[in-house]
Amino acid sequence: MIQVFKKEFNSFLNSLIGYIVIGAFLTGIGLFIWVFPDTSVLDYGFADLDTLFSMSPYVFIFLIPAITMKSFAEEKKMGTLELLLTKPLSDWQVVLGKFLAAFALVMLALIPTVIYYYSIYQLGNPVGNIDSAGVMGSYIGLALLAMLFCSIGLFVSSLTANQIISFILAAFLSFIIYSGLDSISLLVGSSGLAIKQLGVLYHYDSLSKGLIDSRDVIYFITITGFLLLTTRVIIGSRQW
Repeated sequence: MIQVFKKEFNSFLNSLIGYIVIGAFLTGIGLFIWVFPDTSVLDYGFADLDTLFSMSPYVFIFLIPAITMKSFAEEKKMGTLELLLTKPLSDWQVVLGKFLAAFALVMLALIPTVIYYYSIYQLGNPVGNIDSAGVMGSYIGLALLAMLFCSIGLFVSSLTANQIISFILAAFLSFIIYSGLDSISLLVGSSGLAIKQLGVLYHYDSLSKGLIDSRDVIYFITITGFLLLTTRVIIGSRQW
């Protein structure tokens, strides 16, 4: 698994993909936080990072599929997937290696946003007037969300040999899973809350309040594990 992780992670950093993803994410979020008048914290007047944590999921919906779209699709197109599976590696090692490499790149893009937290911390009146517990919970929620989106991207990439199709389907599926059920709950009557609780947005918002509930964490881990298991089954079936 370590060999697959190193190969995938280095391939991101040795190409433009990794730097484009990191640069696009930081530039886009930076514009939303500091420049755009409707979302700028300077115009808003409150020391918080709500803009970062409300906009990042929608940026991830496009950036993470761009990272994962070639994970298996390129291997299929180049005919190297069968060669990879003949090496002394289990299917799980291949899937987890690729998953962790994609997740590590997203976390690498997320780490510099700590500068935004420090800046707003210093801008607060008085200094430090920011909900640090809420920020920590939001970061954990964002990391779990990125983990889920990476598993979606890998799952879709295992279904097709076309990277463009992989990107479009992964972005669409990520959007539906993130906010689809929440939107449906608004159209339903008394059972709306139950449907909303099944959606990702409900659990992400819960973590953003700074209360780390084990049910929310288990929710993300369960769905991610299921998608990785499904990906493993799809990849394993190609050997027969």
